Amino acid sequence: MDKVSENPFKNRKNNDALVVVTALFVTCYLVSNLMAVKIIGFFGLFYFDAGTIVFPFAYMLGDVLTEIWGYRTARKVIFLTFLCNILLIVCTQIGVWLPSPDYLESNATAYNTIFTYVPRIVIGSLVGFLLGELSNAWFMERIKQKTKGRRLWVRTIGSSLIGYVFDTLPFVLIAFYGTLTTRDLLLMIGFQYVMKIAIEIVFGTPVAYAVIASLKKYLKD
Repeated sequence: MDKVSENPFKNRKNNDALVVVTALFVTCYLVSNLMAVKIIGFFGLFYFDAGTIVFPFAYMLGDVLTEIWGYRTARKVIFLTFLCNILLIVCTQIGVWLPSPDYLESNATAYNTIFTYVPRIVIGSLVGFLLGELSNAWFMERIKQKTKGRRLWVRTIGSSLIGYVFDTLPFVLIAFYGTLTTRDLLLMIGFQYVMKIAIEIVFGTPVAYAVIASLKKYLKD
C-alpha cells in the first residue's frame, strides 16, 4: 500500500481497518484449530477435520492483509497469530491440569477430551500454519508485482495453490505419519488440499474481492 497520508483522520481509519482485519484473521485461525478436534468422514474414503471449513477464510484474510498493507505487515500479523495459538494451547492445557469438583466430572471429561493436545498434531499445525501463511503472503506479493496489480483472482488463487502445499503436507505428515496407512495418508493430504482450494475458489476469492474493494474505498475517502 502507498505510504499512509499524514492526515490524522486517514491514519486512524487505516489503523482501525488493520485492527479489524487482524482480529478476524487471528480468530479464524484459532477457531479452525478448535474445530479440528472433530473429524468429518464421507463414505469411509474422505476424511478431513472440521477446521478445514474455516481455515481458507484465514487465508482469504491473509490475502487481504498482503493486498492492502503489504507482505511486511502480513508477516507481522502471521507471527502474532502464531504466538496467539501458542498462548491458547498453554492456557487451555493449564485448564486440563487443574482439578475439578466431582459433581462436574462429565464437564471436565469433555473439556479434557477437547483440549488434551497430541504433541505431534500441535507441532504439525504450527509448522503448517507458519510455512503456509508466509509462503502464501510472499507469493501473493510477487504475483502482484508480475501482474502489475491486475487480476486479483490470479493472486488469491495462485498464492493459495502454493500456500496450501506448504500448509497441508507438513501438517498431515508430522501429525499422522506412522499412524495411518500410506493410502489413507495420501487420501487425507489430497482431500484436504482439494477441499481448501475449492472453498478458496468458491467462497474465499469472491469475499476477498468484496473486502478489498470495500477497504480501498474506505481508506481512500
